Amino acid sequence: MKLCVIPARGGSKRIPRKNIKPFCGKPMLAYSIEAARQSGCFDLIIVSTDDDEIAELAKMLGAEVPFIRPKALSDDFAGTVPVIAHAVDFFEQKGIVFRHVCCLYATAPFVQPEKIREGMQLVEQNGIDYAFSVTRYGYPIQRALRVTEAGRIDMFAPELADVRSQDLEEAWHDAGQFYWGSATAWLEERQIFSPASLPVELPHYRVQDIDTPDDWRRAELMYQVLTGSNFD
Repeated sequence: MKLCVIPARGGSKRIPRKNIKPFCGKPMLAYSIEAARQSGCFDLIIVSTDDDEIAELAKMLGAEVPFIRPKALSDDFAGTVPVIAHAVDFFEQKGIVFRHVCCLYATAPFVQPEKIREGMQLVEQNGIDYAFSVTRYGYPIQRALRVTEAGRIDMFAPELADVRSQDLEEAWHDAGQFYWGSATAWLEERQIFSPASLPVELPHYRVQDIDTPDDWRRAELMYQVLTGSNFD
């Protein structure tokens, strides 16, 4: 059995009500629920939230809300792994055991059902802890700069200053869309970023963090270009 958990707490500070704010014509949360359903991967799709309004909307959009998330797991310091572990434990306490569990973020309008399926296949076929979405850095991280206290420029890796860009090791980062894992890995709160994980590669144009109003506007513009639509 496979479970999809969409964390969606109500207390977003930088973008108030971010998880249910209209994004290009529909609530942000709708995109993740629709992608989860279209993937065909899951026996159950739930939203883990501490917010009654989000819970009601989630149900209207076709997800289930079997519990209201405890306050201890709903503040600014609550990590993703404990939130998913709580959901898995909730069902196991009721005798419902899932083999694989996917955490799908509520603010992932670019997530694709086929990539969710790809992640599922990786965890099923390789006996790993996790598989999650990643993308390449668009610029060599070895060329990163810092501004010193004196207002001058310094390199993070000055020893690599004369190495050609094409000879520098390629770097990747978490794309922040989804994280497949075994139920055991979640319950034991194992580290996601480890050799026991495999990557699901995404192109740059389908990755955008949405943490600030500027991020939100950029994401809407990207979405409009990708879909050929105009929602202004």
